[in-house]
Formats: sequence, C-alpha cells, structure tokens
Amino acid sequence: MTRTLPSADRSLVMGVLNVTADSFSDGGRFLQTDRAIEHGLQMHRIGADLIDVGGESTRPGAERVPADVEIARVVPVIEALSAEGIATSIDTMRASVARAAIEAGCAIINDVSGGLADPEMNPTAAELDVPYILMHWRAHSRDMQAFARYDDVVEDVLRELLTRVDEALAAGVRRERIIIDPGLGFAKTADHNWALLSRLDRFVGAGYPVLVAASRKSFLGSLLSVDGTPRPPGGREDATTAISALSAIGGAWCVRAHHVQASLDAVKVAAAWKAGRA
Repeated sequence: MTRTLPSADRSLVMGVLNVTADSFSDGGRFLQTDRAIEHGLQMHRIGADLIDVGGESTRPGAERVPADVEIARVVPVIEALSAEGIATSIDTMRASVARAAIEAGCAIINDVSGGLADPEMNPTAAELDVPYILMHWRAHSRDMQAFARYDDVVEDVLRELLTRVDEALAAGVRRERIIIDPGLGFAKTADHNWALLSRLDRFVGAGYPVLVAASRKSFLGSLLSVDGTPRPPGGREDATTAISALSAIGGAWCVRAHHVQASLDAVKVAAAWKAGRA
C-alpha cells in the first residue's frame, strides 16, 4: 500500500475534523459520526486539500482516551470520506490507530508526538509506506507546558525535530515520505510560538515539507486580548488567516485550519503574490 504526498502550485490547506468530546475549539460538535462525515464533506466542497481526522484531543491538559475508543471514532469517518475520493490524514499518536486508519483509506499519518509516544509508530509508518508528519513534541498534553524551557527555541526545536526525522529514517521511513511540523503550542509559550513563526525559513530550509498548525491556538487569543482577557477561539479566525498567508509566503507546504475558506483564500493570495500573477 502506498500513498503519494499531495502537492499543488500553492500551499495546501488541511481542514481540522475533531471527532472528540473535548478539543479546545470545537469539542463535541462532531463527535457523532454522521455530523463528522458531513463536516468533512463540507470542508472538501469548500476546497480543503486534506481532512485531518482526530479522535483524541491534544489540547493542553487533555487526558488520553483508550485506543479502541479512538479507532471507533475515526475509522467510520475515514471510510466514508475515502469512499468519496477525499484525501484524509489521521491525527494520532498510536501505531494501532494509524494502521486502522490507513487500512480504512487514510492517506497520511500525522503524529503530534513525532514518533515518541509509541515506539511502534516509526516502524509502522515505514511498513505502511505513507506520508508521515512528524511534529516537535516533548510530553503529553496533561503536563507538556512544564517542558516549555529552551536555550534558543528555534535552534532547539529544529535540532530535536531533526532527531525525530533521523529516528524515522533509521526505522525505514523513506525520506520523501517525511513532513515536519514545529509544534506550535506544544510545550511552548506564546513568545516561543512567535519566535518559531518568525524563523519559519529555518524549518523550510531543512529540506522537508513543513506543516504549520496555528489555527485558533491560545497564543493568538493572548495576542488579541482585551484588558487581560484572551480572545476566545471563535474570535481568532482573522489572526489564523494572517498566519496562513504569511506561512504560505514563507514556503509552508500546508497550513492546518478550522475555517477552510479563509485559509484557502489566504494561500491563494500568497501564491499570486509570490508569482506576480493570478
């Protein structure tokens, strides 16, 4: 079984589909299978290049769910979307969930732990021979912010992320299958996130496609706070769209978004800007 890495003449847009009860932005909205499938179809109709299906929340403080629950949430959704010819990625830290998702028709493994949470993930990704997103990660959601300490956040994150890449390669993952993600919000303060975005070129320059996943995250709420009160997730879309445009200008392979239309418009503008033509 093989899957090819999606590409276009612009940055791609990955639509977020949380089949969870407790995700920070839309927890519970798409926990029912039929609602999740319809939302995935809707994002595809709007123009999403990929639908990222996740059955376990990774918001700060989130508790883990059993693997069988995660599989039961995501597999029917992936099967239905795949039957419509829609490319999906599976947002999971478990090799067993990744395998079930790929067997259901999924195209990409998106592991926010970069292969650290499950020692079977790297060999499983190698065996399945699918595109594999490795994100920078230091600890599980319940206590990850205790690990938000760096000497130089850009260089430390890049070094640790490339170590994850080396481990995947050693397990047999092919180089052309690997995508990297600097892991905004995971064991990082708001200032860390902005530092990483400002040096996106360091990650693009590493030679792997780069995913930027900033959509509605808390560092945007902090930036947009009024009288010390952070902007709630639903009010962070304009800021997310700005990051999508800037990431596309900076060479990101893909941006991850809850609001597909806005980010799709943003990456199209960025592509025209860079090319000097429509």
